[in-house]
Amino acid sequence: MSDRTAADASGAVTAPPAVRVQGLWKRFGEQTAVAGIDLELPAGKFIGLVGPNGAGKTTTLSMVTGLLRPDHGTIEVGGRDVWRDPVDVKARIGVLPEGLRLFERLSGRELLAYTGRLRGLPGAEVDKRATQLLDVLDLAGAQHKLVVDYSTGMRKKIGLAAALLHNPEVLFLDEPFEGVDPVSAQTIRRVLERYTGSGATVAFSSHVMELVESLCDWVAVMANGTIRAQGTLSEVRGSASSLQNAFLELVGAGGRDTGESLDWLGGTR
Repeated sequence: MSDRTAADASGAVTAPPAVRVQGLWKRFGEQTAVAGIDLELPAGKFIGLVGPNGAGKTTTLSMVTGLLRPDHGTIEVGGRDVWRDPVDVKARIGVLPEGLRLFERLSGRELLAYTGRLRGLPGAEVDKRATQLLDVLDLAGAQHKLVVDYSTGMRKKIGLAAALLHNPEVLFLDEPFEGVDPVSAQTIRRVLERYTGSGATVAFSSHVMELVESLCDWVAVMANGTIRAQGTLSEVRGSASSLQNAFLELVGAGGRDTGESLDWLGGTR
């Protein structure tokens, strides 16, 4: 049986999870950022990892993608251990991290040419894919412009192009729409929807519930370094009228009232 298949209890062949996390911990001094989480992210889905600022989302994604070593726990991507077989795993994933650092003295096209060759792709194939990505992401007009002169939205798009260039099985994105204008956000969204439509997996972090609700098939809610809920969008939303309301209840913010403590705000001047 191949790495991509497994048998369920009935004997039917099913796809294994794209990502399996078990007992994951990470501490920074006295602060616990991730507190023993378990996750199974289904393959071929658009997955949202949601939570308030400081919930542990970025730390979790950094460990899952091999950028940060966990204190305890195991992580598998496509059935392969991230820390025991890092070269193979990193060939299978694409990553757009928070605070993206790029080779800013290269042009957009040069950055893609460099990235593709580092990935071991033939030069002609790199150039073909780069041309297509630049066109689809509306960067063709800026392909010879230095990345240092790109806007925030352009930097997110060229970073996404670099992450997609080798056609990974799983794409990890940390706040991909943060600081991005609506036009660029719509372009990124169309590309990601096409990518998951081909059977690939996208996992992205966000604290914008409306965005997650409109994009995702599957959601994990994180708060204080723990997983509060995970499952399909309808399972996590439950009886709540929206994912936003379910999220507020899950993270313990549903009943918070700031009215009395700010009774001075907006009063008579």
